Amino acid sequence: MKFVKEKYPTKQALCEEIINLNAIINLPKGTEHFMSDLHGEYEAFMHIMNNCSGVIREKVNMLWEDSLSDRERDELCTLIYYPREVLSRKREQGLLSEEWYRTVLNYLIELAKTLSSKYTRSKVRKAMPKEFGYIIDELLHFMPDEDGNQYNYHKKILDTIIGIHNSEEFIITLSDLIKRLAVDHLHIVGDIFDRGDSADKILDLLMEYHSLDIEWGNHDILWMGAAVGSEACIAMVVRNNIKYQCFQIMENGYGISLRPLVLFAERVYKELPPMEAALKAITVIFFKLEGQIIKRHPEYKMESRRLLHKIDYEHKTVECEDKVYEMEDVYFPTIDKEDPYRLTEEEEDVMEGLKFAFLNSQRLQKHVDFLYEKGSMYKCYNGNLLYHGCIPLDEQGNFDGIELHGKTYLGKAYLDYAEKVARRAHTENPKQRDLDFMWYLWCGRKSPLSGRNMKTFERSFIKDKSAWTEEVNPYYRHYYTEKTCNMILREFGLYSDNCHIINGHTPVKTGKGEEPVRGNGKLIVIDGGLSKAYHEVTGIAGYTLIYSSHGLRIKAHQPFESVEKALENNADIISTTTVVETEKHRVMVGDTDAGKELKEEIEFLKKLL
Repeated sequence: MKFVKEKYPTKQALCEEIINLNAIINLPKGTEHFMSDLHGEYEAFMHIMNNCSGVIREKVNMLWEDSLSDRERDELCTLIYYPREVLSRKREQGLLSEEWYRTVLNYLIELAKTLSSKYTRSKVRKAMPKEFGYIIDELLHFMPDEDGNQYNYHKKILDTIIGIHNSEEFIITLSDLIKRLAVDHLHIVGDIFDRGDSADKILDLLMEYHSLDIEWGNHDILWMGAAVGSEACIAMVVRNNIKYQCFQIMENGYGISLRPLVLFAERVYKELPPMEAALKAITVIFFKLEGQIIKRHPEYKMESRRLLHKIDYEHKTVECEDKVYEMEDVYFPTIDKEDPYRLTEEEEDVMEGLKFAFLNSQRLQKHVDFLYEKGSMYKCYNGNLLYHGCIPLDEQGNFDGIELHGKTYLGKAYLDYAEKVARRAHTENPKQRDLDFMWYLWCGRKSPLSGRNMKTFERSFIKDKSAWTEEVNPYYRHYYTEKTCNMILREFGLYSDNCHIINGHTPVKTGKGEEPVRGNGKLIVIDGGLSKAYHEVTGIAGYTLIYSSHGLRIKAHQPFESVEKALENNADIISTTTVVETEKHRVMVGDTDAGKELKEEIEFLKKLL
């Protein structure tokens, strides 16, 4: 009560705050953007962040479609996306002039004014850099008057900015403000890592973002497990990056040297090229470490994935799930047939060095700390349930889960438990069982992040591709029904007709006629294949789901060429829009999670008054 009295010393101060909060809850809600499965595609992701998934172009066209040519609008958009680069090029080409500065500044002020209209003046001021805050605030709230005083005031501000050669800094600041106002909050629904080689750059970008949350994906949890010391996770991270030739992130991004592994592999597999040898060596190490985990944890019920002891070296076959398959390769000199899951001394040395490198990579640890700070297994936000993989279900569509330490975890309780263990692993001296569970979350049969029975061994060593089929959790059949989606939403305390599940993980094969919307509009899959590796699979290059005060719409993006092409030819990512749901009444701040808290505060202040 003492704090309240200090904050509101008079009756009038209370009245002002009640008036202010009531005004805020009657503004339109801020726009949320949802993306998933970035998979290290930095340039494409950066461009989508810069063009705000096409929203900047929409606003530019709305304001000036009748007064500016296509080329002029294209150039204005590119300037907003890459202000520093465009200004540098124009300076080199001698195309900058006072008139150009004045024209561009007026356009940017008008666009910023349009985007700021749904926010309080206080919130817009907080989004501005301090050094330009007062001036931008004045320019955004310029109102014409009958004597032209405001017009002259506005003109003199621009004259001074141009006259003291501050135009370029001001253009950069306004461009950044426009992008910030276009997206109020960003949701990354998992899988920042792997496939592409620039997840580290994506994380640097996200760490500077003004408002976001992250729902962990299976590839994220794999890297998190590696960073906290799970040797199985470390081996799989290294394997993935060698397989997809993403050496840059390992060695340049995080300072993790693969040289000891390569030298070891060259000695063991002399007939193979160095990186092929390294891939085979780390793959064998992984299967040994995985086998050790499965033996330590019979409760995981994954004994069928221990296959090293089932290799018949004489006949070059392996018994897998009661079938015998021919193997492409049985030359494994580091496998002891009497004790196949034991690492050799050299393998232990390799893993000890890699573990030291992962634990002591400052940049990796900083990024993983950020994933723990901003991330979670799931999130309920403004009536939507966000998670990357699945909520495990049985064949009948009921919640399924795992029994651990005498207790069965299902539904929400399972995800809460998984997050609790993941956070326990991120402590100074984590227990081995918590590190092992990080591996389970990556590829476990009933992991909510994986959702399938991974066949890494089969895909690595078995010729018959019928053995490669990865059985998926029944969730991926049942989530097409509205009944299942509503069951899941209610499990997480979401009962409104306007609630949705936002899901990543499984690429939507648009080329084969698949649609991202399932369960009669209750569930939306937003993995559109941003990664180049999935473009042929999906037929597009990523999705952004946009939730504004008017409703939900999904943007399907075409492939991005390059930043260089964007700067040279104003090349943009072409995005097509599909309306998912239009709100009958515009969604206001008062309808959001933050708005509900504000309403409670208003009621408290009224009682205090």
